[in-house]
Amino acid sequence: MSVVEHVREMASAGLHSNVRLLSGLLLTMSGNNPELFSPSQKYQLLVYHADSLFHDKEYRNAVSKYTMALQQKKALSKTSKVRPSTGNAASTPQSQCLPSEIEVKYKMAECYTMLKQDKDAIAILDGIPSRQRTPKINMMLANLYKKAGQERSSVTSYKEVLRQCPLALDAILGLLSLSVKGAEVASMTMNVIQSIPNLDWLSVWIKAYAFVHTGDNTRAINTICSLEKKSLLRDNVDLLGSLADLYFRAGDNKNSILKFEQAQMLDPYLIKGMDVYGYLLAREGRLEDVENLGCRLFNISDQHAEPWVVSGLDCYEGLIECYLASNSIREAMVMANNVYKTLGANAQTLTLLATVCLEDPVTQEKAKTLLDKALTQRPDYIKAVVKKAELLSREQKYEDGIALLRNALANQSDCVLHRILGDFLVAVNEYQEAMDQYSIALSLDPNDQKSLEGMQKMEKEESPTDATQEEDVDDMEGSGEEGDLEGSDSEAAQWADQEQWFGMQ
Repeated sequence: MSVVEHVREMASAGLHSNVRLLSGLLLTMSGNNPELFSPSQKYQLLVYHADSLFHDKEYRNAVSKYTMALQQKKALSKTSKVRPSTGNAASTPQSQCLPSEIEVKYKMAECYTMLKQDKDAIAILDGIPSRQRTPKINMMLANLYKKAGQERSSVTSYKEVLRQCPLALDAILGLLSLSVKGAEVASMTMNVIQSIPNLDWLSVWIKAYAFVHTGDNTRAINTICSLEKKSLLRDNVDLLGSLADLYFRAGDNKNSILKFEQAQMLDPYLIKGMDVYGYLLAREGRLEDVENLGCRLFNISDQHAEPWVVSGLDCYEGLIECYLASNSIREAMVMANNVYKTLGANAQTLTLLATVCLEDPVTQEKAKTLLDKALTQRPDYIKAVVKKAELLSREQKYEDGIALLRNALANQSDCVLHRILGDFLVAVNEYQEAMDQYSIALSLDPNDQKSLEGMQKMEKEESPTDATQEEDVDDMEGSGEEGDLEGSDSEAAQWADQEQWFGMQ
């Protein structure tokens, strides 16, 4: 087995990182000694190397290597005989399974689409003769033509997909979206519907989505409901999602939310349509549900638009934090006020506005009022609790802060809240419980640096028990008046330590 065959086997096995390393080394060897590999072997190495780059999402580099491979293939096709390579005389193009030139062009088009270079993608696929185009090539061309506004070419390509694969439902939707009549589309699938059992629903499905794309929401809803009620298609997530979207278009928000919730229960990882669902929840003032939805969607995937749309309040928050970090308080205040006016007075917007107010001594009282309103709405809202604790710390109202934090931690456990509670307990000389709170915080987040620093500082300081014993000895040895003065100095030093402590946190 030749070394190129080893590369081919690794590529087939999906060992992309291994292929990349070995093929890169072999291509360098070929460059230094052109006689080392035959033209067909070099073509293979270039294709496999490009494939590994594509897998690593290095699309521009992959296009470069695919282009070199096609140039090598063109030179190869001009020669009737290929010279055997040194040490690999038995290897000939006839005995080798060369990567398809058409497949190479398709992968180049994929690279171009990932790079948002649709014109280049169309150009490379247009260069493939019509008879040699596979269904996936026609499908990509159809989508690219549609995006570019070339509707006639798009329709032709979609029809070619259906000719080869009559059950390509996305191609059917593509045709319907381009105003091809439902009856014409259905006629292209009739033979397969009649020849395969349990496919009688397909003609109704096509009819339903024909109504969708003509804007006839009422008839679309009725038709999809008739499909959804059939026992074999009951609880289909795609149908429920389509119904939810249609109800939304028709202005029936209540039924839209209901269908989105049914779809979510069936598929907890559903992303499609969740941006509309988040909008509907926000319209109803269910912003806590919107926040939870955004977190859940980001845990599923951050490569789709829906999580970012749902978390648009978080994007505002990030922008405001950037303004504050750059000391652009005025711009931050304008943005916070805009969010407040747009989304209304809720715990999130109140806290966001209070965060900006805390940056200006003049608006401290306003910040306090805003935070109190936020905590009245949601006593367990962590961000509001943290900001209120920050305000109480500035005012040295440590007992009030402890009460606030204990109340917030009654029904939840959060690293930041436990750490701040630890800081407040240090301020009132409750060292043992402070150590416990830091330990809990670190158990929730072992990388929380501030909790670790708090614990280490306490470990370095003298324990309160030893300090009390030394004070008792001093009281016994000294006079009462002197003892009072020493106690006063000790207390002052203790408060100074506490102020230094909070300054460091």
